[in-house]
Amino acid sequence: MLDGVMLLWFLLAAASLLFVAIDIRTTPESPVMKWGFALLTAYTGVIGAFLYVLGCREPLPGTHEQYTAARWRQTLGSTMHCVAGDGVGILAGAVLASVLGITGPAEMVLEYALGFAFGWTIFQALFMRDMAGGSYGAALKGTFMSELLSMNLLMAGMMPTMMILRRYIPSADNPLTPNFWFVMSMSLLVGFIIAYPMNWWLVANHLKHGMMTVRPASAGAHDHAAMSGMAHEGSPMPPMSMSMHEGQAPRPSIAVMTVLSFVALVAGFALAVLQAPR
Repeated sequence: MLDGVMLLWFLLAAASLLFVAIDIRTTPESPVMKWGFALLTAYTGVIGAFLYVLGCREPLPGTHEQYTAARWRQTLGSTMHCVAGDGVGILAGAVLASVLGITGPAEMVLEYALGFAFGWTIFQALFMRDMAGGSYGAALKGTFMSELLSMNLLMAGMMPTMMILRRYIPSADNPLTPNFWFVMSMSLLVGFIIAYPMNWWLVANHLKHGMMTVRPASAGAHDHAAMSGMAHEGSPMPPMSMSMHEGQAPRPSIAVMTVLSFVALVAGFALAVLQAPR
């Protein structure tokens, strides 16, 4: 039965990825977010495609700005961006751990380190450096805290899910089997869900961007840019909102949310260690 479920999952994932890869080309979204939705769909199959249609796909021409302005859609884009980038490093860490024979806590530390490194230095800072005025150093500094908080919650959900599923699914630690990729897909999906509330807080406090609208410079005047992450193609991206909007301090404070994120991370790590296959 499990083999049948996985076969159906991968078939639907392939069809979903094909749909998103073709359809998103005409969506007025930034390239990095387009790659993000493609990666999310590769990770989470039909669920990723559903989130793309529900949260990003322009329902009618010229409506993308208004459609994606809703807070929950902005948060969806923020969370997706985190999971897409971090997921590449996490999967690379899982594969590397299998090749090197690293298991248990050491494997999770490796996955965290590679996931954070790729998500922060590449998917956040490098791909979004135009939002920091073109400075990669400024982008690294501006995205560090938001990436850290989101990554902590992602791993808090992902680690125990991965270890629990490995207890019951054979060969789930072997990248040469479909079982491995199914378990990692489920783990990233749970991590996405757990990271969503933190990204809501980040977006609400202007510490992280959400969806963006990118249209050709020749588009009509109604295709305007707004601070919610919208910009015209060929024009500078809006400044990265890594400081408080209008000087207002976030509530709860960054310090409180940082502590909470590490509490969640430690709890997820402890649960994963307890559930790790013996």
